This record gives sequence, C-alpha cells and structure tokens, in this order.
Amino acid sequence: MRTNIKSAPRNPYILAWAFGLLFYLLEYAVRSAPSVMIPELSTAFATSPKRVTSVIGMYYLTYSVTSLIAGIALDKLGAKYPLSIGTIIAGLGCILFAVASIYDGYIGRLLQGAGSAMAFPACVYLAARAFSPRKLATAIGVTQCLGMLGGSAGQFLIGPALRDGYSLHFIWIGLGALIILIGVFILFVTPKDEIKPLKHSEDKSSWLDPYKIVFTNKQSYLSGAISGLLFAPTTIFAMTWGVAFFQKDRNMDFESATLASAFVALGWVVGCPLMGWIADKIGRRKPVLIVGASLMIINLLQLLYLPTLYPAYISTFLLGVASGAAMIPYSVIKESNPDNVKGSATGAINFLTFGVTSLLGPLFSYLYGNTLLTAVDRETHFQSAGLFWVVCIGMAIVFALLLRETGKKASEVAAI
Repeated sequence: MRTNIKSAPRNPYILAWAFGLLFYLLEYAVRSAPSVMIPELSTAFATSPKRVTSVIGMYYLTYSVTSLIAGIALDKLGAKYPLSIGTIIAGLGCILFAVASIYDGYIGRLLQGAGSAMAFPACVYLAARAFSPRKLATAIGVTQCLGMLGGSAGQFLIGPALRDGYSLHFIWIGLGALIILIGVFILFVTPKDEIKPLKHSEDKSSWLDPYKIVFTNKQSYLSGAISGLLFAPTTIFAMTWGVAFFQKDRNMDFESATLASAFVALGWVVGCPLMGWIADKIGRRKPVLIVGASLMIINLLQLLYLPTLYPAYISTFLLGVASGAAMIPYSVIKESNPDNVKGSATGAINFLTFGVTSLLGPLFSYLYGNTLLTAVDRETHFQSAGLFWVVCIGMAIVFALLLRETGKKASEVAAI
C-alpha cells in the first residue's frame, strides 16, 4: 500500500512523458523526411534542389532560437500549456508545408522548427518529475532513442511511400493532423504544475534570470559545443545530405542510399539509452563521452577509406550507436546548474546545440554540397566531406577534456 501511495504522484507525469515521446518521435520524422523527397519538393515548389535544401535548413533556425523560449516557458509555466501549444504549431507547420508554394514551404518549415523545439526540453522536464535522479541519464537516453527512431522512420518509411505513389500532400497533411491530435491529448493528460505567481514588484526581466545563471556557467557552453559538434554528423550529413551523397559519390541506388542514411538514426535508438545507462552505471560522464566520440571517428574513417570491409548500412549503424554519446552533455548541463533552472538549462543546450548545427549546415553546403553534382573525382569528394565531420568530432573531444565531471562518482570523491 505504501508503494502505491509513493508512486501515485509520478503516474500522471509518466503518462504525459509518454505522449511527449510520441510528439518527439513524430517531430524527428518531420525533421528527416525532406532528405528523401528533395526531387519531389523541387517539382512541387517549382525551384532548384539547392533552394529546397535552404528551405529544409530553416527548421534549425527557429528550432535553436525557440529552444530558449521553451526553457523559460517550462520553468515559469510548467509543461502542460507550452508542450501542447508547441505540438499544435508543429502540426500546422506540416500542413502548411503541403501547399505547393516555396514561400509557404519556408513558413511551414519555420513553424515546424519553432513548435518542435518544445518537444525535447518538455520531455526532459517531465522525465525529471517522473523518475529518480539516478535514472535521469537513462530516461534522457530513452527520450532521444524514440526521437531517432522517428528520424529513421522519416527516411526509411517515407522514402518507399513516395515511390509507392503516396503524394507529398497526403504525407504532410497526415503528419500534421496526427501531431495536432497528440497535442490535444497532451493538453488533457499533462498535470498542471503549481507555479509561483509573479509578484507585482517583479518585472519581465525576472523571466530571464534563469538564463543569466545558465549562460554565466562555462560548463553550459562546453556542453552545448560538444553536443552540437557530435550531433552535426547525423543531423546534417545523414538526415539532410546522406541520401544524395551516397547516390552521387558512391553510386548507390535510391533504396540502398536511403537504407544507409536511415541506419544512422537507427543506431541512435540503441546508442542513446546505452550510453546514458553506461554513464549512470559507472557514475561518470566524461569517459563515456570521449570513448563514444572516438568510436564515431573510427567508424567514419572506416566508411571513408575501407568501404568494402562491411556494408555501408552497418558502418552507419555503428556510427549512430557511438554518436549516442552526444546526449551525455544534456545530463552534464542539468547537473552543472541549480535545480530551479533545469528547464532553462535544457533550452539553453538545445539553443547551443542547434546553433552549432545552423552554422555548420551552410558551411558544409558551401564546401561540399555545392560541388556534389560537379565533382570529377567522386570518391575523393566523399572522403573530403567525411573528413569535415572527423575534424568536428575531434574538436568535441578536445572540449570534453575541458569539461568538469558531474557524475555521482565525482560527487562522492568531492564529498570525501
């Protein structure tokens, strides 16, 4: 009987977290799906493939900026209304993306990014209330696992659906309607937190106080930089350019290229909870983070220089498993900041992570995307593009060495 009494308050948060995971899964599908429909989107928008990739990139612009708003909203209002509103905005963005106009495409993609930015911080916020601190890194890993499963589905399922005759309008309107429906469920099942009302003497600047704490902490910047540099190879390369690069530079057919790209995200499904569980088990964050990043480099080098060692989809799957380490900085930033700003800490690392993505995306496009159709030596072009990400991961390892350990073992040593 005592167990039931203790667990009862957690149940509503677990249910709300579960619906948040569904939204997170679908928003990742929305994020990755355009990579397998660039020719169709070019036709629908009556524009060039290069401009279509510009439209796709708009997602990360609003995602990174809105992440800051998400953190404040969660700390000040709880998850109930911010999460449900974000879900509905993302759904409307999907429906608008189905309109055959390049300008509606831009607006739709911006709305998708803005609404989706609420998903992960809200899921972490709800997980922190549903599970014990000892299981937080594991819960965050499971959350990201579901997201990447959606990212894999966005390529692995939607690509063949297009080839089977399903229209862009059907896919995007269907995704939008389903996301909005989930938003309605979230509104009803998410508990309304007791939020301290704003006093008359307090001004609006007090809403920014949590970010003053987070952004004056060097650990926050290191965490965001590391996560962004580890995220980018999967977010930019696999989810945006992967299919095109495997088709053009490695002469793969569409199905094989889609399979190779999708298996990166599928590797995350294994890697995120695995890396989080190991970090919780050994009570340390940095060793798991550095080993995971090192394994990413090893797998990328194998894919670049020993491609016949085993099929490309195995290489990309192993890359995805190792890159699950990119979620560990999300635990570090929460453990490095006070309890009352944890929502803002998650928003801040999302802003920093996808800020890095927003910077690296255009740079990679300029250096390698623009030459994808004109490169004479295809293999050299592919290897050069891959080495770009090896350098990024190497930078992440350097930053990780500067990071302060926040795992429970470090706390135990400090207490002695």
